[in-house]
Parts: sequence; C-alpha cells; structure tokens
Amino acid sequence: MTTAPNHPLDSAADAWPDLVTAALLGTDRRPVPAPLDRAATLALARRAGLRPGPAAPPTPVAAADHRPPPPEPARQRLAMLLPARSGSGGAGQLANLNELLPQWLAAAARHGYRCPAALVPPLLDAARARSELRPDAVALAGPLGRWLADRNPDWRFVLRTPGTGERDAAAQSAGQDPRLWQEGLFAERVTYLTRLRRRDPDAARELLRGSWASERAEDRLLFLDALQEGLAAGDEPFLEAALNDRAKNVRATAAELLAALPGSALAGRMALRARDCVSVSATEAGSRLTVHPPTACDPAMQHDGIPAASPTGRAERAFWLGEVIAAAPLDTWAVHGSPAELLALPVSDAWQQDLRDAWARAAVRQGDVPWARALLALPAPDPIPVGSAAKLLAVLPTDERARWAAEFLAGHGLAEAFQLLVACPAPWPEELGRAVLDSLEQIAETGGYPWSHSGVVGVAERALPPQVEPELAVLADHAVPAWAETFARLGATLRLRAAMLAELAGRPVQVAVRAAGPGGRSGRPV
Repeated sequence: MTTAPNHPLDSAADAWPDLVTAALLGTDRRPVPAPLDRAATLALARRAGLRPGPAAPPTPVAAADHRPPPPEPARQRLAMLLPARSGSGGAGQLANLNELLPQWLAAAARHGYRCPAALVPPLLDAARARSELRPDAVALAGPLGRWLADRNPDWRFVLRTPGTGERDAAAQSAGQDPRLWQEGLFAERVTYLTRLRRRDPDAARELLRGSWASERAEDRLLFLDALQEGLAAGDEPFLEAALNDRAKNVRATAAELLAALPGSALAGRMALRARDCVSVSATEAGSRLTVHPPTACDPAMQHDGIPAASPTGRAERAFWLGEVIAAAPLDTWAVHGSPAELLALPVSDAWQQDLRDAWARAAVRQGDVPWARALLALPAPDPIPVGSAAKLLAVLPTDERARWAAEFLAGHGLAEAFQLLVACPAPWPEELGRAVLDSLEQIAETGGYPWSHSGVVGVAERALPPQVEPELAVLADHAVPAWAETFARLGATLRLRAAMLAELAGRPVQVAVRAAGPGGRSGRPV
C-alpha cells in the first residue's frame, strides 16, 4: 500500500514494533506508542495494506467421457427412479422402484451408456445409501463421478469402488495410481489390489508380498481374499508361506485357497488324509463306504488349516472328518466310480450326513458340476439340505438351476424355497416364473398372508419374467384384498421393467391391453 508523504499510517506502521513490545511487556512497563493507542486500529490498518497473494491454480475439469448418454426416455426414467418418491401404478398400486433401479443401472452398463451430468449427484447419493448399487453406479458416473468424489467427502466411496466393466479409461486410471497402495485408505488399497489382480495377477501378488510383513492381521486377511480372483499355480508358494501366518484367520483363508487350487501340495496332502478316512470295502452284500474319522488333529493337520478344536460345537472327530473331505480334490474318489455311484453306496448312518455335507462343500469350492448334480439328485428320505442345495445350484448352468428350482417348488412349495430362488439369476425363465406364481396362488387360496412370504415376493419383483404379467392381472382380479394388492404391485413392476428396458434399447414402448385366455391363466396380447 502506498500513502502520501507524512500520512498518519506511515507513523502507524513505524509504531508497530513498539506496540508489539508493549503488548508483550505490559503497558505498565512500556507505554502505548503514539499516534495510535489501540492495537485493533493498527492491526486493521496493516491488513488494509496487504497486497493480494498469488491466485490459486484453476480447478481441473473432469476427464472427458466419450460414452453416449442414454436415450431421452431412458434419462427421464432414471430421473424418476432416483428420488425417493411415490406415485400411482395400475389399479392404484405402486411398482417397486427400489427393485427397478439396480436393473436400470445394470442394463445401462450393458449398453455402454454414461450418466447424464445433471443426474450424477442424485445417482451418487443413491449409491451412498445402497452399497449394492455402487459398482454399476460408479461405472455409469464415470470420470465425472470420480471428479465430484474428490470434492465431496460424502462420495468418497466412489474412489474405492471398482466399477462394473469400467469402460472409460479415466475410471481405470483413477484406480491405478501407485500412490494409493502406499498412501490410500484401507478400502482404497483393497480396490487398488483388486484392480491390479484383474489386470496383472502376478504383479498384484508380488505387490502384496512386498508389504505383507508390515500389514495388520485383519488387513492381511482381506488382502488375501483379493487373490481368489485369478487364482493360479504361481500363487502357491505365497499361500504356502501364509499357512505359517501368526493370525489364525489368515492361515485358514490361505488353506482354503490352496484347497481350491488344482494340483496344490496342500490338496495332495488332504487327498492322502481323505483316503485314510474313507475307503470302499467289499462285503457279501456288495460294496460299501467305510469311514474312519481322524482320532486327533496332529500338528501337520493344524498347519494345513484344520483347527484343533471344533468352532461349531460339533463332535471333534466329525468336524475333522468334514474339514479333510471338504479340502480334498474330488477326483480323489474317481477310482471308485462316478459321483452318483459313490453316493449310492451304503455308509454307516453315524457318518452319512457328515460325509455328504463335506462333499457338498468340496463341490462348491471346486466348482464341480457332476458332483453338484449328483448331490442335488439325492432322493428322499435323505435329500441334501436346502441351505447346501442353494450353494450347489450356483455351480450349475443358469438354465439348469431354474429347472431344478421349479421342480423343487412343484414338490415342496415356497416354504423353504427362498434361498433356492436367490441362486437363480434374474430374469427367471418362464418355467420358473410360472412355478412361483402357482405357489403364490396356492398360498393365497389357502388363507396364507403375503407378508409371511415377503422374501419370495421381493425376489419375484426382481426376477419374474415379463411373459407372466397377464397372469398377475388375472390373479389380482380374483384374490382377496391383501393378495390383490401384492399381485397388482408385481404386475406394475413387470410393466415398468419392460418399459424401461425398451427405452434403454431405443425401442418404442408398447402398451398392450391383455385379456385372460381360457381358464383365466393364459393371457395374450389383444
């Protein structure tokens, strides 16, 4: 600041050091200098004379996103699905918008669209509230979403969420900065390792090996989980070393990964133990399985991930037997015949269920389709439990899962079917959709309540095929009020789903008036 000669502020500026001294020593020892006797006045004068500092660098713009936006009708549909809003559907009922939003995002990802810029903030808000939306939402938001996340702490999850597909280069490069591994939050480091594992499995393993000794036990466990993707023979030495980790959970996870690795030394050791535990014996009545569970959990077994004490409260010998059989390669038993032939052999009732449960775990871990089929085909009175069946279904091809679930519904109804239906990807084939509707209709006719089956109804809203929508309209017309509302809601959801998929594909949305066919259950477009 410049002033005229002999301006009062010149002498004020000269008085500043004396004023500071008076403030430090006290005015009783050093008087306040003239011409200003008030510190605030002089401080204000000094501030008024400050020259502006250098300007801050301009904020960088978001990287370009060259993906096309969705068609305008689809953009309007997304705007409708994102807010927590209500509206009216057919017959006064609402479609379930919460179930439709994940399907819209997944379909948009398949088409390779980007999110319209104005809708990125509400999309990120929705993904913040619902973690299951995040992979598709982050991919759809693309570089603009990551740019916004750098500036809004509420959206920091974007920076540590791998987007599904990650089609845009900017989204990929944002997760490839090596500084994230050294300086990032734990979740960001997991994301970095996961992305690197997909791109270069060996480099990801070696990166983890370099910092392994300095990581916390709980972090080592989750980092080890990242190696499940792309598991290969080159990972075996690292996993074998992890069997000696000081953390029990890390040792158990390493053992599980080695058991799933074909040809690993641990799998071979488990195969030897399994043959000691289970053999095929010839008797006058024919062949049978003879079971000799381990009598102790020796140090070698503990080294390979088998706990010395059962954590589940089961008898220790039964627990050790299950751990050995579940970790042994299923081709260990090929010399005795096919899975179906082996399962048909008689075995002591004391060990039959333990043996079958362990084989089911092995089939899921190893993704063995013939064993999964054989276990699912076990007849009454000793079928595979529903919980195990749901996991085994995930091993089968998609269409085979749906057929098996439809047959189960025909024989058992919906009482135990929820886990099985979840294992069948959406949308269901028409056969399964109709089987679910038949079961719901039977429950409605026998006086059951829809809220007692809310889990199945929720899965149906995601997965019922559009072809069954006319039947839902007929069911809604003939059901008691509580079920009429449920069927109407399902029908509205199906109509809205069909419309939104047509909009995303750029097809005209066709509104069809449908009438029930003969018997009321086979509706056809009019």
